[in-house]
Amino acid sequence: MIKTERDGDLAIITLDRPDKANALTADMLRDLIVAVRAARSAKAMILTGTGRVFSAGADLADVAELKTSPLWEELSAAIAALPGLTIAALNGTLAGGACGMALACDLRVAAPGAKVFYPVMKLGVLPQPSDPARLIALAGLSRAKLILLAGAKLTAQDALACGLLDQIADDPVAAATALCGDALAADLTHVSAIKAMLQ
Repeated sequence: MIKTERDGDLAIITLDRPDKANALTADMLRDLIVAVRAARSAKAMILTGTGRVFSAGADLADVAELKTSPLWEELSAAIAALPGLTIAALNGTLAGGACGMALACDLRVAAPGAKVFYPVMKLGVLPQPSDPARLIALAGLSRAKLILLAGAKLTAQDALACGLLDQIADDPVAAATALCGDALAADLTHVSAIKAMLQ
């Protein structure tokens, strides 16, 4: 359910459970953590999904375990720690706990029909610890409140306007790959040094 590809210095990690809207189980989160850590030597990493939804968040079958699981934050931390350029190529809607992995990436590209929502208020759970600060840094305090407190669903166009997305593209993976061009042509130490200056 997690596919990994390596094309030279580019790693592509794909959520591959389209029949379940790429809903995440505990095992999938563990596999994602392994895949992300294995991409540490890559100059760039793209995270995407198959089907029409990037991820619906937690699988309902595992929701009791995943409500308070440290795996979400472990995954976000692993992505944020990568020295290379990281891009979330959102093939469709980004929802719930899956928001954390996209927020931890350096850039986010989405398909035109994608929506972003994080219904923690409705579900009676807290967001992942690092997510509110990342959300505020990208979209501002009022948009973070709109999403986390009011449960707003942002269209791709709204998310682009507030800074939560960096691009909208019909083919998010192709667009993300193009954005990786300069990083792939550089030394990993140079990519990492520039990332460190932007922290």
